[in-house]
Amino acid sequence: SPEPVASQNPPSECPMHNSNPVASTSATNDQWVSECPSNPAMASTTTSDIDPMNMMPPPNQRPSPDQPFDLSTERQKSSIPKATAPGETWVYPSQQMFWNAMLRKGWRWKDEEGINAETMNHIIHIHNNNNEAAWHEVLKWEALHYQECGQPKLKSFGGKAAQFSPRARFRSFMGYELPFDRHDWIVDRCGKEVRYVIDYYDGGDVNPNDHKFAILDVRPALDSPTAAWDRMKVMWWRWFYAPPEQQVEMPHKAQM
Repeated sequence: SPEPVASQNPPSECPMHNSNPVASTSATNDQWVSECPSNPAMASTTTSDIDPMNMMPPPNQRPSPDQPFDLSTERQKSSIPKATAPGETWVYPSQQMFWNAMLRKGWRWKDEEGINAETMNHIIHIHNNNNEAAWHEVLKWEALHYQECGQPKLKSFGGKAAQFSPRARFRSFMGYELPFDRHDWIVDRCGKEVRYVIDYYDGGDVNPNDHKFAILDVRPALDSPTAAWDRMKVMWWRWFYAPPEQQVEMPHKAQM
């Protein structure tokens, strides 16, 4: 049953969040790294232990000392092609890896009510589906350059949860919620590196059918004339031609 996920907030991981701001601040101050994208400047392991392609430490598939139940070590392959390994795709963390990552961040399972192996299974589905959705949005932008490159690939990615994008700050000024997470993805456009910014906003309760949890705002970073032109073209198309379902999904208004 999907009810346990809908009724509780997943622990703060990518791209999940914890709605308790005190817990989030504490986790930031503890300086951590996980199997999820993170900021290397905040890493508590040595630089040599971190994979620069995804800012992750070596996979840890061992159960924690006080773990109350067994977790799967199976890792699911994504549909996202890996630029550094032709013919391969990125692989998502297992339930066990995710559990260990959350513990390193400061999360304690004893503080959660009703958490069990099935909860972790739902969390993994949320995590993986959000990343698949983000890549799908990237491909929409990359379709503008299909004649230049028909097979873009993801080269690297990293989390920047504490660094709000200018667009997120502007939306906050207009009364909308700030995103709970941000990732920067580097896409290989057939030899040309293109940076994408992905803001993750709280989408409310988890949809038990598709495990949708977050509202994603995906766009190329404004760091080149090509990216600026792409965003201008898409903005014009959305304003004048796009149907309602193709419009940008806005975050929720901030609670006053």
